[in-house]
Amino acid sequence: MNDNPEGVVLTEEQKRARRARSVAIALALGALVVLFYLVTLVKGPGVMVRPL
Repeated sequence: MNDNPEGVVLTEEQKRARRARSVAIALALGALVVLFYLVTLVKGPGVMVRPL
């Protein structure tokens, strides 16, 4: 079926694009974590003290 045992071989341009996407996703995720942390700090310690 498949004569290429190595699988898909990416070009240098595709590798750069993949890395750029990975970095962008990591930065967006990091920014979201920081945003949630800051919102929690702004709301104060009372955010965890509420009736169930």
